[in-house]
Amino acid sequence: MNWPLIVALSGFGFAMGIGTVSLIPSTVEPAFWLVIFAICAYLIARRAPGRFFMHGVAVGLVNSVWITGFHLAFFDTYLAHHAQEAAMTASMPLSDHPRLLMAVVGPMIGAVTGLVLGILSAIAARMTRGQIR
Repeated sequence: MNWPLIVALSGFGFAMGIGTVSLIPSTVEPAFWLVIFAICAYLIARRAPGRFFMHGVAVGLVNSVWITGFHLAFFDTYLAHHAQEAAMTASMPLSDHPRLLMAVVGPMIGAVTGLVLGILSAIAARMTRGQIR
């Protein structure tokens, strides 16, 4: 595993963690992630020594640490700028403990996005290198 590459690519998660607190609305956030995933998949395919899928999963998990951390650290600001997420939180289990809910759900989202990024990285490796390891 190329950990320097994984940490460097998780910089996107760091930036999105900061940006999604109050600057990037949830309506355009998926477009940002689409571009980020494309860039990350390409860079993993080109720079990882192999295990492209696992590199993508690792980037997704590290991203979730950054994003969840920023959302928890700036919880009130995040909810003030994301009314839809605040309403959704109120209707979910652990609604009495929204920070705990965020701490539990964040890594789950990271795992799912990591799987998606892993698949995209493996596809990008096959397209650019003609191999999957």
